[in-house]
Amino acid sequence: QGDDLSKNNTVAACAKHYVGYGAAIAGRDYNTVDMSLQLLHDVYLPPFKSAVDAGVATIMSAFNTLNGVPASGNSYLIRQVLKNEFGFSGFVDSDAGAILELMAHGYATDRADAGRLAINAGVDMDMGTGIYATELAGLIKNGSVSEKTLDDAVRRILTVKYKLGLFDDPYRYCDKKREKKDLLTAEHRTAARDLARQSIVLLKNDQHILPISKNIGKIAVIGPLADAKNDMLGCWSFTGDEKDAVSILDGIKSAVSPKTAVLYAKGCDVGSTSTGQFDDALKIAAEADLVVMAIGESGDMTGEAHSRADISIPGNQEELVRRIQATGKPLVILLANGRPLTIPWLAGNVSTLVETWFLGTEAGHAVADVLFGDYNPSGKLPVSFPVSVGQIPLYYSECSTGRPLAEDPGNIFRSRYIDSPNDALFPFGYGLSYTTFQYSNLKLSKPELTTDQTLEVSVDITNTGSRQGEEVAQLYIRDLCASVCQPVKVLKRFEKIALNPSETKTVTFRLQQEDLKFHNAEMKWVAEPGDFMIYVGGNSKEVLQASFKLL
Repeated sequence: QGDDLSKNNTVAACAKHYVGYGAAIAGRDYNTVDMSLQLLHDVYLPPFKSAVDAGVATIMSAFNTLNGVPASGNSYLIRQVLKNEFGFSGFVDSDAGAILELMAHGYATDRADAGRLAINAGVDMDMGTGIYATELAGLIKNGSVSEKTLDDAVRRILTVKYKLGLFDDPYRYCDKKREKKDLLTAEHRTAARDLARQSIVLLKNDQHILPISKNIGKIAVIGPLADAKNDMLGCWSFTGDEKDAVSILDGIKSAVSPKTAVLYAKGCDVGSTSTGQFDDALKIAAEADLVVMAIGESGDMTGEAHSRADISIPGNQEELVRRIQATGKPLVILLANGRPLTIPWLAGNVSTLVETWFLGTEAGHAVADVLFGDYNPSGKLPVSFPVSVGQIPLYYSECSTGRPLAEDPGNIFRSRYIDSPNDALFPFGYGLSYTTFQYSNLKLSKPELTTDQTLEVSVDITNTGSRQGEEVAQLYIRDLCASVCQPVKVLKRFEKIALNPSETKTVTFRLQQEDLKFHNAEMKWVAEPGDFMIYVGGNSKEVLQASFKLL
């Protein structure tokens, strides 16, 4: 969005979907959401508050109901919280068709009623239903909607259009010459490649197969996502063109030396149960010095309206991995997916595992940069990977039960599964590097914190390996006893640093009383005196710890 919407290289940003859209019951898109007001205000609303504070121009209301009231007709969320408490001055637009869907929710009786509920709740723009166009005049005439409400919505929309310069030139963003000149430039592709490789997460490298020598004799590249340009673009890439994308296969071919032979076999389709293509894959694996397999989900399996009840590797891709692994050849597994997957067999039996997600146009080059060591992976997981789908919802910031497993793992009367560990397969914040990092000397500037003071938390991080690398240091806190039970950990700060071999840097985080606040039972924003824990480390599980007291 930038600082000046009148410039033609900026756009009006939209924060969405407001709010709770990610908490649908059973993880099924568009489904009902039900949560406490504390969870809503402590976890789901703060990102939108940050967006408002940063000056976001528009916000989109969500499809879901929240505690029984559809988000697109929820006056509390939009008028009271967003516009009044947060001070949002831009406009709110509905998600596509959401106002009409107030009827399907059983919240509105007809189109006019849906329009009345939505605009009175604070939805300024109706996307895709035409309800405002056909119903608002009548609603104003019969007094169901005030002219003041209409004027406010119109003012908000026209203000953004004015800032965008659309009154001077309504077609300023429809410039074919500029499109041809600016899209897919070398500069932009370089930026896309850098962002993509920073997003890659190294999950396992037990046998140090990675990075691979570019002078290796033969590499077998296998899997349904190895030469899948369109899948690399992921979901919602409607104007993306696969001819502009770099496949993983092409990225590998462009990175290796001229003497290296790159062999390729698809092996299977993403969701297929046929083994008809296995033989071709096994043949080239037997010839190769090393095998790279690209498996996971197709690009259109994730995103809106693509919920999965089974989030394991689709089809018989895992069976293909088992067959290839049985050849005894060094094996690297690349995962392409848009959600955490349940991969306990892979995690337990494959030595080298890389999460690549859907990396976009420069996917193949970014993956090759990591595989051959031109870039040392530094990504960290923004979600926890479950062992089983039955653990979901699974997140690092859970609250402790009255019978936590950790206190007495031998006691069966604990909060536990009888067929699975409680913990994540790969925890939030996790990610390896081609070097290693050691955390030490965790220090707090004072043992007690009072109002208007700052607590400094410092830790030394040493690169104990042989390569330059980047590490994301993460700071978590826990309020040990509060009037509303608090999570066992909450991420409050993180910082990425670069370290040469044997180099040590001190990272210092600063906390204030505001960082310790939460909404109590009366929905007051408070920080309560008491004992707190500080955790610092490279992920949410492997941490150093210290304590302080809030006075």
